[in-house]
Amino acid sequence: MTVLTAPLHLGPLHPAEQLLTLLLAFGPFVLLGVTIWLSRRRDAREDDVLPGAPDGPGTGGPGVGPVGQAPER
Repeated sequence: MTVLTAPLHLGPLHPAEQLLTLLLAFGPFVLLGVTIWLSRRRDAREDDVLPGAPDGPGTGGPGVGPVGQAPER
């Protein structure tokens, strides 16, 4: 019966173990946040209009136009 009553708490964690526990607990969320931030930053850069690039309707090249409208030939 003494085997079943073994203490479940083995004492305080070593500082290195505490750091590892925190990294394992919160590291994936930090990594996800950084990934989302970098992705949004990249998307914002792609959305910026380049200076000197034509903008407006009909300047996107062939196949680019209103939905449901065939490109001009």
